[in-house]
Amino acid sequence: MSARAFLNDLAAIFPKGRLLTDPSQLAAYESDALTAYRTTPRAVVLPQTVDEVVAAVRACHTHQVPFVARGSGTSLSGGSLPVAEGLVIGLNRLNRILRLDPAERLAVVEPGVINLAVTQAAAPHGLYYAPDPSSQLICTIGGNVAFNSGGAHCLKYGMTSNHVLGIKAVLPDGEVVQLGGESLESVGPDWHGLFVGNEGLFGVAVEVTLRLLPKPESFRTVLAAYRSMQQAGDAVAAVVASGLLPGAMEIMDRLALQAAEAAVHANYPAGAAAVLIVELDGEAQAVEAEFQHLRRLIERTGAYEVRVPTTEAERQTIWKGRRSAFSAVGRLSPDYIVQDGVVPRSKLGQALAEIDALSARHGIRVANVFHAGDGNLHPLILFDGRQPGAHDRAESLAAEIMRLCIRLGGSITGEHGVGMEKRTYMPDLFSPVDLDVMWQLRCVVDDLQIANRGKMFPGGEAPALGHSGPHPLERAGIISRE
Repeated sequence: MSARAFLNDLAAIFPKGRLLTDPSQLAAYESDALTAYRTTPRAVVLPQTVDEVVAAVRACHTHQVPFVARGSGTSLSGGSLPVAEGLVIGLNRLNRILRLDPAERLAVVEPGVINLAVTQAAAPHGLYYAPDPSSQLICTIGGNVAFNSGGAHCLKYGMTSNHVLGIKAVLPDGEVVQLGGESLESVGPDWHGLFVGNEGLFGVAVEVTLRLLPKPESFRTVLAAYRSMQQAGDAVAAVVASGLLPGAMEIMDRLALQAAEAAVHANYPAGAAAVLIVELDGEAQAVEAEFQHLRRLIERTGAYEVRVPTTEAERQTIWKGRRSAFSAVGRLSPDYIVQDGVVPRSKLGQALAEIDALSARHGIRVANVFHAGDGNLHPLILFDGRQPGAHDRAESLAAEIMRLCIRLGGSITGEHGVGMEKRTYMPDLFSPVDLDVMWQLRCVVDDLQIANRGKMFPGGEAPALGHSGPHPLERAGIISRE
């Protein structure tokens, strides 16, 4: 069928103003937060109801046009990059909290609901939504589900997958399915758990049931300044080895501190090569006992200055600096690449020292901001895209950091996803059989491969890998080769 027939079908579903085809309208959707990649879609639709999402997906399936579901476009891996000549389904207008049940401690929300809005709605009931990405002021629940987002407090409370109870989803052929429900306990395969983190390859989440938690009774926060990044990394390992389980542990290096200080004036210690932020939360009596233990421990890790905020305003200023770090780095460089590798906590000090050495060898500055508690590194590689070859040199350094993480027994992503950016490294992390299983599962759900086509897999297409004997998904009864 022709492109005109496809657009005509869309025009029958979406009124003027919610079907965008003019180049000036499409320009805003050409990239996500990974701005090094740009693609112009054929069209953008802005549904206001679940029925409109279903109709758009069915039109794509009928005409075999690839589509990408997009929220606020904060993906740092190119995950919401449009597919050439494909459709972008913008979900920001599906932004209602459909139900908030304080007694059951759950919220049912549409995919365009902003992350922080869930906590704001739950706060009068003494509840909150735990996953807190740095972009929580703007990122949407649908995007959080697609990439299994974490945040500063994921060490203690887990990722998005630990807080999603159920999902209503539109599969790539337009079928609407309910995965999971409203209970922590379920019978049968964990289908909603499989859907979380699928990076848009399994379709579109249109309703998400979230678990809410009681707001902690007490918080105690410690900020420690160090003369070297390795000291800060080793301090994280010491805290974890002590048996403490903080709500959050974050590290920022000298460059990130300079940027955050200029942006929000957080008054971080002068001259620090790195600061470590550790936050305890929970029942007041238990937190106070853990805090005394933490103070003694931090004082033995070589910190030259230790601060403990005495007011909620001081505590929030510390966190405001940390949450602003990504955007604030724009003050230091016109362009940067954000990586998302993970290393075992015991290897943090080694990883940071090697990143420093790589930065020096390449002659490229790297600002480090990361979730230290789970070893999730976020090195920001600074470059000026106006200089010939600068982006390629930055990508070369990024590749070395990714392979460093793999070599140290880690992963290529902790929460940003694979998207476009990290497809190349998938064969370094996974075996041929692993990749083949992933591809076969993708094809079972989406036989035309129209949902977020080109993402995650090496080259964006079938890995063309072989295996011997019955396929693992065949043995599980999920696929059939008949």
